Parts: sequence; structure tokens; C-alpha cells
Amino acid sequence: MDILEAKELVIRAGKELLNSGLIVRTWGNISCRVSETQFVITPSGLAYEDLQPEQIVLVNIADCSYDGEIKPSSEKGIHAACYSLRPEVNFVIHTHQVNASIVSALGLDINNVEGKDKDVIGDNVPIAAYGLPGTAKLRKGVIAAITRSDSKAAIMAHHGAVCMGESYEDAYDVASRLEDVCEKFVLAKYMELTGSVTDKLSDINSYVVEKYGQKLQAEEFPACKSERDGSVFNISLVDGNGGVARIDIATGNIVAGEGCDESIELHRAIYKKRSDVNYIIHSKNEYAVAASKLGKKMKPLLDDFAQLVGVNVKRVAYNPNNSLKTSKKVVRALKGRNSVLLDNNGALCVAGSEYDAGAVEIVMDKGCKTYIGSKMFDRFSPINPIETHLMRFIYLKKYSKKAGR
Repeated sequence: MDILEAKELVIRAGKELLNSGLIVRTWGNISCRVSETQFVITPSGLAYEDLQPEQIVLVNIADCSYDGEIKPSSEKGIHAACYSLRPEVNFVIHTHQVNASIVSALGLDINNVEGKDKDVIGDNVPIAAYGLPGTAKLRKGVIAAITRSDSKAAIMAHHGAVCMGESYEDAYDVASRLEDVCEKFVLAKYMELTGSVTDKLSDINSYVVEKYGQKLQAEEFPACKSERDGSVFNISLVDGNGGVARIDIATGNIVAGEGCDESIELHRAIYKKRSDVNYIIHSKNEYAVAASKLGKKMKPLLDDFAQLVGVNVKRVAYNPNNSLKTSKKVVRALKGRNSVLLDNNGALCVAGSEYDAGAVEIVMDKGCKTYIGSKMFDRFSPINPIETHLMRFIYLKKYSKKAGR
């Protein structure tokens, strides 16, 4: 394929994958073979919506070398391995798609894929052994998985999935059907355990909470979001109903507006203690709520959780009727982290901007979904603590440089 044509196809694929939800933000990577010896791939850390052909990097399959100042994706080695091992493959998509992420934490192959899914993907989906992002260990794990299977997809332990095709359309179909295959895999386990048939993943929440949930739970209160504005912050309900209250951070006095009474002191305490936090989102996604009814601490099952959220997430009971005391507990639990589970009330996600808080919320919700799935399978095996600390450190160091801090 012509190099420019391949670059334009990668750009189009990025936008379509974003619209489908198979790729989120700048996460994941996309490549297209241009010859027996080269492929083009998305750059590291640039938004798919704004990519230009000159930012798509030409890489050599043999040694992953490239020319120019723009760095290709750190997972270029995985793409190179796919093209080297599968001569028929001309397009590769690496995703952190949600249902595949759930399965990635279980350490299990998916066998006996059936029907149209089998026709597109193959009769099984292997899982690749874990390795830190961008490392030779991760690449070796993917190579081993691809070598022992003729599947067009492989799940990367604690990470995501790699999907291959003879064309972009073929690879896209593999990624899309992989989500369905992973969902069916999880629901089959639910049916095995309960004898109940369902087509909704959310039904596993009640089963897991009933089996593992804590007896003592805080009262529910509405979810609010807020944004720092100098010496004050603006707070409103997440659902958009009601007005906006403007609160003085130092005194807690209401400067203007009304609403979110139960959350004001909680958000104020975070802004007072964390100068790096400018935006707070309270997520009451059904999986976050279910996770907030379980153990005292949630450890990372996914790489992006360790990077964006923290080396673990603590669970704290917040009581709006004793907000001064319980807010301090929440602040302590947030030290060095970007999220905290609020007993029976989902999760608070905090960051330096609305965009980054939204990213934390996305990863936190996916992490909670993965946590629930792992509990149901009784295969809870978090990433090694040393590796989680390393990923968190590297992520914060790189982010700080990009942010100019």
C-alpha cells in the first residue's frame, strides 16, 4: 500500500474507533502494513481526532527503527511482531476495550468461540503473559500467544487486546466482535454460578455484592461535580439538575447559588489539601457503586488503573451528617491517588482539569467493572506492587513534564 494512503487510513481508523468506543482518549494504537518490511503507526500520546499524515510514523518491521523526531507508539514492537508472524495481516489495532480488559485480569484463554464470532476471530482467543507496557517482556508474551493460536485476536494480561486483520475493516470487525465474545464469556460464568440466564453484565453486580459485600454501608447521597475557580469552587449535581453553588474554599461560606449541601464540605476539604486538584467528579456508575460495597481496598488489575488512578484505591465511609470528620478521612485516603471509593456511593475522581478528571473516571469505572468480574470468577490476582509503583511513578513523571510542572 502507498505510504500516504496507509497513513490516511490509520487516521480514519482512529476517528472511527473513537466513535465506536473501542478506543478512548489517546489510549491504544493503530498500524497499517505498507510493505513486507515496513508499517505506519500512530505516534505516542497524540489525540486521534487531530492527527495529520506527517505525524503517522513509518517503522521498519525487522528492528522497529524509524526516522524523524516524532516518536511512534511505545507498543510498536507488538505491531512489528504481528506483521512478522502473520504475513497475511495488513492492519493491527491495540485497544484497552472494556470487556476484553475484564477478561485480561482473569488469566484465562477463551475457548470454543462459536458462530459468526468464530468465523471472524477464530475458535479461541489466547491470553498473553503479563509484561509492563512498552517492554520486551510484554512483546514476548504477545508473540507466544500469537504463535500458539491461529486467532486474529489476543488478550494481553492486565492490559487490553491486540486485533489483527487482512484489512482495516477486518481488524475492526475482530475488535468489535471480541467485545461480544468477552461479554458472552463472563455471562456464561454467571449462568454457571447462579443458574440464571441474562444478557446484561450489570446483573453480576448484585451477585458479587450479595456474596462479598460488607454489612455496614453508609447512607446514599447525590453525586456532585465541582471545579476550582481561584479561591472558590463551583459545585453542581452530576445529572445537571438543580443550580450551581459557589463556595469559598477557605471559609466554606456560600458565595452564590445553592445545592449539593451533602457534598460541599467533602469537595472543600479536597481543594484545601490538594493544590494539584482543580476538578472533582463523583461517579455513581453501577459498577463503581457495587465496588464501593466490597472490600476496604481495591488493588490494580489493569495497567491504566495503576497509572492514572493509583497504586491502590481505598474505601472510606463518608457521612454528610458528620462531614467535617469524615471528609478528613477521605482526604487522607486520596493521598498520592486520584480516586477514592465512598462506601455505598461509588467513587470520587480528582485531577488537575476536567479533561483529566474525566480520564480518571473512565479508568476507574473500567477498573471497578474488572474488579467485579474478577470477584465473580474468584480469580483476583492484582498486578505486582513493585510494578504498579513503577508505572505510577513513570506516568506522573511524564505527565508532569507535559503539563510543564
